Amino acid sequence: MAASSAFLSTFLFNNKNCFLFPHTQASARGYTNNLRVSNLPSIVLRSESSIRLQGFVAMQERGASTLSDDSKMKIPHVLTVAGSDSGAGAGIQADLKACAARRVYCSTVITAVTAQNTVGVQGVSNVPEDFVAEQLKSVLSDMQVDVVKTGMLPSVEIVKILCKTLRQFPVQALVVDPVMVSTSGDVLAGPSILSTVQGELLPMADIITPNLKEASALLDGIQLETVDDMRSAARLLHNMGPKNVLVKGGDLPESSDAVDILYNGHNFYELRSPRIKTRNTHGTGCSLASCIAAELAKGYPVLSAVKVAKRFIETALDYSKEIVIGNGPQGPFDHLLRLKSHSQDCHRLQPFNPSDLFLYAVTDSGMNKRWGRSIVDAVKAAIEGGATIVQLREKDAETKDFLESAKACLKICRSHGVPLLINDRVDVAIACDADGVHVGQSDMPAHVARSLLGPEKIIGVSCKTPEQAQQAWVDGADYIGCGGVYPTNTKKNNITVGLDGLKTVCIASKLPVVAIGGIGVSNARAVMEIGIPNLKGVAVVSALFDRECVLTETRKLLAMLSESNIGGTLTNL
Repeated sequence: MAASSAFLSTFLFNNKNCFLFPHTQASARGYTNNLRVSNLPSIVLRSESSIRLQGFVAMQERGASTLSDDSKMKIPHVLTVAGSDSGAGAGIQADLKACAARRVYCSTVITAVTAQNTVGVQGVSNVPEDFVAEQLKSVLSDMQVDVVKTGMLPSVEIVKILCKTLRQFPVQALVVDPVMVSTSGDVLAGPSILSTVQGELLPMADIITPNLKEASALLDGIQLETVDDMRSAARLLHNMGPKNVLVKGGDLPESSDAVDILYNGHNFYELRSPRIKTRNTHGTGCSLASCIAAELAKGYPVLSAVKVAKRFIETALDYSKEIVIGNGPQGPFDHLLRLKSHSQDCHRLQPFNPSDLFLYAVTDSGMNKRWGRSIVDAVKAAIEGGATIVQLREKDAETKDFLESAKACLKICRSHGVPLLINDRVDVAIACDADGVHVGQSDMPAHVARSLLGPEKIIGVSCKTPEQAQQAWVDGADYIGCGGVYPTNTKKNNITVGLDGLKTVCIASKLPVVAIGGIGVSNARAVMEIGIPNLKGVAVVSALFDRECVLTETRKLLAMLSESNIGGTLTNL
């Protein structure tokens, strides 16, 4: 279980009268073209078959071994000092999710606990100040924190404790998100807290990230209604001591764009992006500041960190604009870009079943083109004929066309409960949310594919030797494909292993096996009769797709396999 927990995508905040900032932040397109931006999907654990679990744990043990060999590897680390949001839209919970999405470790110091949801805040309880101090010391004295990010600081003493502790345990950067104004504009931090933040905390900050209301509160209530006002505010706030000031303009009146102003004491940077219309903006302020902190922890300079963070928020808001969580006016958004795909009614929820390998259809773009049919038509015919799993192997298709075809095929497969795998292309599998991938010995290693796809996806590996089969198991694969059993024209220079080679690999393999290579109606029975229990089926290409009627050929092959029913293969179908 400890190994598996590394794959859990993380956690969940903003709102008290304290929080709830309707900050419709988005990034400035055109400003981040030269930055490396990666939004990898997170992972949702599901129940696994015992075979998959064994392989997964073996892969994790391998990873643990690698880490022990390189124990000095430095993991970027953000500490967030903020309040807890029981609705998980903002605050500590948003910080955790944002850092997880940006692949940075996040520890926490909780300053207040709130009872809140999308309707509002029903209660707030501040954490005792001495216990906040104890939390800070516990983390900072041990865990090599790179960046501290602050959110809700509900008392003067907590602000003072934080400043004192940071002087005792210096960090690479301090990001201050000054949470002190409600959605209605009420100042929630009294004059004494404001004064302490201005006099002690801001001078220590590498960047502060106020929205318009927060900037106004820090500047004695001046009104900010234009971009010029934002520039003036940024300059005035910079005079209070922070190295950089990001004034967020999500609430700028009558602006069709989301405009932010970054000022570093020398230059102004005006960052614009289209305003995203959605109710799901709860926690954008917390999340933006946490993303900036995450990028700073990785070593990015401030301007680059802001651009990457803004692009992330824009992407997450756009993805989440139509999801519905809660009945209130301001819902949370999905940092991990996964909720919609896992809410589809037709989504395949069952774990991988080795019996799915029974009649494994592998498409071929050249064959489909020769017979004048689309990949979608070919897949539909194969499934209607009885294919139990489908692999899209489209070597000649442009990525855009391949992705669109894969999405269409996935819809067909899921409507029939048939898994769809993508050959080689992990990027396409992620983009279309396919059920998994199949990789060869020269492709992306299975353990890398697993780290990108997550534990619930199916991964197959082509193997010709017992050694390769063993490695596939260690790397966390779910099955192996062994062949070519017979000579075939679908792959150039493909070495034939024959029935004896297939049997040898099956005996050595701890994973279920599907045989491939030159297999059709005439010889599939001989393949299945080798009598090894973990040989679960045959994978076919030409026998289905290099024929005039895919439906007829699939039915013929299924009938032959079903009649033999060797080894009880069909028991779980």
